[in-house]
Parts: sequence; C-alpha cells; structure tokens
Amino acid sequence: MPEVSPSAPAGLVPAPGTVGGAPSSDPGELPRRRRVTILLICCMSLVIVGMDNTIVNVALPSIGRDLHATVSGLQWTVDAYVVVLASLLMLSGSMADRFGRRRTFQIGLTLFTLGSFLCSLAPSLTLLVVFRMVQAVGGSMLNPVAMSIIRNTFHDPKERAQAIGIWGAVVGVSIALGPVLGGALVASVGWRSIFWVNIPIGLAAIVLTARFVPESKALHARAIDAIGQVLVIVILGSLTYSIIEGPNAGWGSTEIVSLLVLCAAAVAALLWYEPRRREPLLDLRFFRSRPFSGATAIAVAAFAAFSGFLFLNTLYLQDARGLSALDAGLYTLPMAAMTIVASPVSGWLVGRSGARASLVVAGVALTAGSLMLTGLTVTTSVGWLLAAYLVFGLGFGFVNPPITNTAVSGMPPSQAGVAAAVASTSRQVGQSLGVAIIGVAATAGLSGTIGGDLARSSHPGWWIITGCSFLVLVLGLLSTTRRARRSAEAVNELFGNDGGVAGRLSGAR
Repeated sequence: MPEVSPSAPAGLVPAPGTVGGAPSSDPGELPRRRRVTILLICCMSLVIVGMDNTIVNVALPSIGRDLHATVSGLQWTVDAYVVVLASLLMLSGSMADRFGRRRTFQIGLTLFTLGSFLCSLAPSLTLLVVFRMVQAVGGSMLNPVAMSIIRNTFHDPKERAQAIGIWGAVVGVSIALGPVLGGALVASVGWRSIFWVNIPIGLAAIVLTARFVPESKALHARAIDAIGQVLVIVILGSLTYSIIEGPNAGWGSTEIVSLLVLCAAAVAALLWYEPRRREPLLDLRFFRSRPFSGATAIAVAAFAAFSGFLFLNTLYLQDARGLSALDAGLYTLPMAAMTIVASPVSGWLVGRSGARASLVVAGVALTAGSLMLTGLTVTTSVGWLLAAYLVFGLGFGFVNPPITNTAVSGMPPSQAGVAAAVASTSRQVGQSLGVAIIGVAATAGLSGTIGGDLARSSHPGWWIITGCSFLVLVLGLLSTTRRARRSAEAVNELFGNDGGVAGRLSGAR
C-alpha cells in the first residue's frame, strides 16, 4: 500500500520518485546503505527502552535502601513504567500511522530522554515512580513506531525478514545487557547513574532521525479510539494494582475485590465494543491468525518468565546471598552473553526457515533453566547458578526474533504500526504480570521489607516461571502447524496482504 508524505496534498499520492517536488520519501526508493542506517537508528531506540526495562532491576535493593521502599514499592518502580507503556503502545502505533512516524518517533525520544533525566534526580520513591511514567509515555512511541518505520523501509520480503531478525536480536541483547551494565554503574557511581545512560543515546537518536529517517504516514490511518484506549488502561492498571497491593490490603478487601470486578467488566466491555467499531484500537481480527495470536501469547509468557526471573534473581543475589550490585550483575553475565550469541542465530534461523525451530529451542531452554532454580537455597553452588543462567539466556535469546517476525511480517503497511504495537504490548503486559504475580508469590512469606529467608520463600515464584516457560514451548508448537499457516494466509487476504505471509512465518512444513 503506498505511503503519503506529510507534504503531499490531502487525498493525493505523490508520483513515484517525488514527494511535493522533493526527492521521494518513500523508503522503498532509498538505497540499501540508507535503509541500513535507518535500521540502526531504530535499533538505538530499542537499546535504551530494552535496557531500561532490566537495568532498573539490579538497582532495586539500592533504591530500596536509599528511598526506604518496601517490596511493593519496588514492584511499582518497575510496574508503573510497564503498565503505562503497555497501555499506550497501541495508541502510539495508530497515531504514528496517522500523524507521521518520524514525528511521533522524535517526540517519543524527547520524552524518554527527559524522563530519564528526571528519574536521576528523583528525591523520593513517589517522584521516581512518577518520572518513570514520563519515561513510559515516551517509550510507548519508540518500539512500535520504529518497527513500523522498518516495516515500511524494507519492502522486499526476504530483506524485511532479515531486518526484523536483527531487530528481534537487538531486543534480546539490550535486555540482557541491562543487569550487567546496571550492576557496574550502581557499584561504581550509584543507582541514579543507570538513568544517565539513556541521555546521550537518546539525544544522538533525535539528531540522526531528523537527518536520515524520511517521514511517512499510512494512506488511510485509523481514527483514534478513545473508549478502547481508556478500557485498556483500566484493565492493565486495575489488574496490576490488585496483584501488587492484594497481600497488603487483603485479597477479600472491598478495595481489591472492587478493582478485580472493574477489570473483568472492562475486559467484557472491550470485547463487546471493539468489534462494533469501524476502526478499533485493537482489531480483534488480527487474532484469527494463529501465528499472530500465538506470538502474542508467547510474548506474554516469555516476558512474564523473564521479568520474574530478573526480579527474584536480583533480590536473591543481593539480599539473600549478600552480593554487591556489581557482583550480582557479573553473575548474570552468562545469561547476557548467551542471549547476545543466541539472538542473531535465532534471527537468521527465522529468516531462513521460519519460527518453529527457534520457538522449540526457546521453550525447552527457558523451561530447563528456570526448573534448575526451583530448589534454590542460600548455599546453592555458584556453578549451578551460572549453568542455570546460561541455559535460561539461551532460551531468551531464541524467543524474541520469532515473536517479532510473526507479529509484523505479512501485515500491510497501513496496519504495521498497530501490529507492531500489539507485539510490543504483549511483551510489556508479560513483564508487568511477571513482576506483580511472581513477586507476590515469592515474597508472600516475608515481612513488608526485603529480608528473611528469601531463597526458600522464592520457590513458588520459580515454579510459576517454569510454568510460563513451558507454555512458550506448547504455544510454539501449536502456532506453527500447517493449519496455523492457513489461518495466517486468510487474515492477510482479509487485510489486503501486500507482502505475503507464506510459510516463512510459521516454519510449518
């Protein structure tokens, strides 16, 4: 589907090779070097968002001591960011398609960089949470919009699969580097320095975007769905608050029960309202594609496991074993290294033969790695820990490229922003639920502050992580069959497929 430059008159599509008398801004007309440059700029935004998701985890004990935070307070430091991010991703994707992808991308970079600066100055936990929410508003405009830019820059299906494979690999690499870099910064400079890392990268990305990324819009961008957006915010906010605050307020308290009822009502309202809207925030027809719906569910399960892993592991290493932030970060180095090695391999494999093999490896390795930690004690050998981290990192490195490629490839450009946003939202929902549910399950036997026999009390949390990991394997097998591939082809025909989904998405044979 052709794209419209903001300089083109309303209702007109510029002739090939020109946009308003200037060189064409159609990314398909750009030389390969320019396309690669655009991919690298988009990956810069992914690095700061992905790394920020995990770099904060290793600083949680230091933040807790400095700002006198409880366990639930630390959960909010992570989840306030994730909930806001997840709530706005789909809105940001559709706004980018309507108002311009480059413009939205630049606004997001500016807000994220500003939020990072404010977080580094936060004098209290409350303000830190507020500034994390500012970060999240900006972050919501980065990953899905960057993916939409990539989707509309690489028109050749094979080249696009390779670009998305690189993108998926960077997701894993950036997230895995967070704990290691964070540990070094917290130990040497202090926890506030973890937010300084984002500032130079964000400023550089703003300048490079203005110089190299052409503006583009969807030929027909969807109208903003205010009601759907409010319902999504209500669902995620009420559910997360209920899970985190349930142990303190009491699961049978009026407050928690009312919020859970509100969440259920909002889900029902969303399912009723969205199919009746001509241009919904969340087009439920996407989920008729089994690979797409499978990728969405896999992202939730995988990132719930990963975020729960980071949250528990950070508290275990620093509070149960008494390691410094730097040592705790170094302990996770095998996981980070394996993710860095495995992610490009998975991206290459997805681009060559489809998602099935990568998802099977991911599911098996994630399950095995988390299963190794279900009997954790204060005296568990370092060798056993490092082996578990290595296996878990292998699984996490393999899971990202197939999620991204399956969710976005084959969707027409007019739907690219929203499709990418759904994939990103599912990751954030998984992270939010992982920290909330697994954090509550693992610390239920502890007092309001971090301490006590954390290693023993964390066992239920590790079993939940193992269950989420096994779900990745099951869903990976179910979503890559011949029948699943046919459902994807039917959805692409429904939306007016211009890129072909074919067997490359599912890897079915």
